[in-house]
Amino acid sequence: MLDQDQRQALLGARHRDPFAVLGLHADGRGQWWLRALLPGASRVAVQLAASGQTLVELSAGEGGWFEGRIPRRRKRFDYRLAVQWQDGSAGVHADAYAYGALISDEELRALRSGEHLRPYQVLGAHPLQVAEVDGVRFAVWAPNARRVSVVGSFNGWDGRRHPMRLRHDAGIWEIFIPHVAAGDLYKYEIVGADGQLLPLKADPYAFAAQLRPDTASRVSGLPEPRTLPAGRAEANQRLAPISIYEVHAPSWRHGAGAFPSWDELAATLPAYAADLGFTHIELLPVSEYPFDGSWGYQPLGMYAPSSRFGDPDGLVRFVEACHARGLGLLLDWVPAHFPADAHGLAQFDGSALYEYADPREGFHRDWNTLIYNFGRTEVASFLGGSALYWLESFAVDGLRVDAVASMLYRDYSRQAGEWIPNQHGGRENLEAIALLRNLHVQLGTECPGSITLAEESTAFPQVTAPTYAGGLGFHFKWNMGWMNDTLRYIAEDPVHRRWHHDKLSFGLVYAFSENFVLPISHDEVVHGKGSMLAKMPGDEWQRFANLRAYYGFMWGHPGKKLLFMGQEFAQPQEWNHDQALPWHLLEDPRHAQVQRLIGDLNRLYRAQPALHRLDCEAAGFQWLIADDSALSVYAWARLDGAGAVVIVVCNFTPVPRHDYRLPLPEGLHHWREVLNTDSAHYGGSDCGNAGQVLAAEPVASHGRSHSLSLSLPPLATLFLLPA
Repeated sequence: MLDQDQRQALLGARHRDPFAVLGLHADGRGQWWLRALLPGASRVAVQLAASGQTLVELSAGEGGWFEGRIPRRRKRFDYRLAVQWQDGSAGVHADAYAYGALISDEELRALRSGEHLRPYQVLGAHPLQVAEVDGVRFAVWAPNARRVSVVGSFNGWDGRRHPMRLRHDAGIWEIFIPHVAAGDLYKYEIVGADGQLLPLKADPYAFAAQLRPDTASRVSGLPEPRTLPAGRAEANQRLAPISIYEVHAPSWRHGAGAFPSWDELAATLPAYAADLGFTHIELLPVSEYPFDGSWGYQPLGMYAPSSRFGDPDGLVRFVEACHARGLGLLLDWVPAHFPADAHGLAQFDGSALYEYADPREGFHRDWNTLIYNFGRTEVASFLGGSALYWLESFAVDGLRVDAVASMLYRDYSRQAGEWIPNQHGGRENLEAIALLRNLHVQLGTECPGSITLAEESTAFPQVTAPTYAGGLGFHFKWNMGWMNDTLRYIAEDPVHRRWHHDKLSFGLVYAFSENFVLPISHDEVVHGKGSMLAKMPGDEWQRFANLRAYYGFMWGHPGKKLLFMGQEFAQPQEWNHDQALPWHLLEDPRHAQVQRLIGDLNRLYRAQPALHRLDCEAAGFQWLIADDSALSVYAWARLDGAGAVVIVVCNFTPVPRHDYRLPLPEGLHHWREVLNTDSAHYGGSDCGNAGQVLAAEPVASHGRSHSLSLSLPPLATLFLLPA
């Protein structure tokens, strides 16, 4: 029989190696003993698995301890435990301590070295069958823990029931628990190195979780790998038109419940975005997150689609619905930081495991969050595996990576003396840079055709350059400078814009230094910034006209496009994440007409290669007028490199300019107006040049030999094509 010290260690859930004593063991004298710890059981008998024959009833001890010698057995055998519980229920169960280690030494070495590209295939909760018994293999990385147990709905949340086996070489704990199934809830109960019992921890590699405010992980099978459908790789490349509709799923439209389900979103959102001519939908983070008000930007389930919208299979169907309508789907992905909720990654095994230990490296004061230890092999693998998981498991087109600037700089939002320099004494976070480069090498190999977009607000060089050329490897970068400058300009009263003329033109100085996306995102319409319509100066007519002119300017400007939901129909109030969009506004012609304009701008952008093919190359742009600050007029030509040309002209004053002299690209002498944001079709005054063929004249203007005379509507943008 087991000695008293070991028995007490098991009863106190402090035994370092429960597999050495629980289950079936030989005593060295040719006798087999079976020991089980089943708190809440009243009787336990041992049966042969094949026949159900009872071999022996185990002796009961304190606290649910059972043990006994097995008669007439010389070899190990397959058995079951027939358990009668104190509440009157009974059942026959396979014993978790009858199974050996299921994770191979090769897998452990790959996990420890970071060479395993898909750690989620090993870690986490995986339903499987072992020796014809269905159950779940649990595995978690907690190298500094004294003891780790799986607790859940299947064992009364009792940490004594299923303490795990430690694989010492990798710091990974594992156990196969028979009869656990998909849908069961679980967490990890961990005793830290100091002997202290930690708050119950959700699984970092869980594939599903409870709906907040509950925080347990939920057993869910790993989705089958998927690949992008035919044509999606071409639709994601830099030569393609990319116009992104950014969406916060909970507040786009409310569903039948508190949140719209994936199927409710699939029934409406893809069709809406496609009908407006967008090429992609981008969802604010849908990785599981505890606080609604973070909009998903403080995630704790880096492998779990949020339960707010249903099960992970629903996300698969939503992606398929997007692809069926010709839309790509981008997901916000947040590897820069994580919240310090007790059930999450913070001090996961009683030590700074996922985060930097020093708060000068590991704490974001801006967001009250923790920073991943990017240099730790297992953490880098956790993050890289997460990116690969979303792309492979759901066949999404790409990831928009949040807060990249905060990853790149050790002094991000810190004063002198409040940060730790890198090994060379610099401010760059070399570990984060290496992580991003390695990530893009892996994604380029494993997920061809998928893309990444960086939200990066500094002048860090070569964000979108290939890794082989020394870049970070992103495909696109949000142009935050363009966004800030142009929004400041458009907020000026038109009478003052002549003094701020360079705010619109300056972006062309660096427009081709990266592959840029022009973002009017959720961040620009919250926290007192007002909606896009509210930013516009003037009376009601002028505010709508300013907004239409600005959208025309944006769609004519080099760079891919991104617009946050609600701004396509001129939502007057800033976004409120607790409310659905004010769809009733579309009953008002002024809002419906702005929505119509966005659809027409998207269709023109997609139909004209000159407006998108060289979005990211200087050869695709020529200034025609950049210096008319007195009249606040800008004009330029967009080119596709194969002979196609589109002219864009903006008048940012409320004064119509008749007989305005527009210089022309060489060799093209007849033009027609194809889109005018002042058209009555969009709620404008209908001033312009519609229906006319505009002929070039040999009148020099702005250094060009030919020009034409046209009417510039007030507060409007025109698009001209060769006639």
